[in-house]
Amino acid sequence: MNGQRIGYVRVSTVDQNGVRQLDGQVLDRVFTDKASGRDTARPQLTELLRFVRDGDAVVVHSMDRLARNLDDLRALVQRLTKRGVRVEFVKEQLVFTGEDSPMANLMLSVMGAFAEFERSLIRERQREGIALAKQRGAYKGRKKTLTPERAAELVQRADSGVPKVVLARDYGISRETVYQYLRQAALK
Repeated sequence: MNGQRIGYVRVSTVDQNGVRQLDGQVLDRVFTDKASGRDTARPQLTELLRFVRDGDAVVVHSMDRLARNLDDLRALVQRLTKRGVRVEFVKEQLVFTGEDSPMANLMLSVMGAFAEFERSLIRERQREGIALAKQRGAYKGRKKTLTPERAAELVQRADSGVPKVVLARDYGISRETVYQYLRQAALK
């Protein structure tokens, strides 16, 4: 292989550490996204796709770090291998080159389907846990950003014609949160 070995790391939240994902791998460059894997619209993944060249190898800890659903996984692997880029998944010990056998394609589909299934089980358990916690009164949701007084002030300013974007900036919240406070006030 005459190209570079390029790592791709993805963690879901800013406080997670992706260092362990490619620990021990010899790499020329690493692209790291701190974003959800629910879709492929990630800045560092986009940059990686622009950067790689024929003969390079993209090294990823596991399939679910590259994509969370089978369609995205297959599309990304196919997009890379069609350009002559080798794709290596460390955890699964699988390598894709574009000249893959039917067995390699089957393994990609099966392992990707398992990753997608595992993610759906995690979401289901999370929903069940939240529902049980709500029944016990232990889960109240996220704490409100604004005090009731500040929320009332926001509603009053919005009613007087202050633009939502100005309110969002002044209160340090997103425009969607401004709209949520306004919807809550309308229900009272």
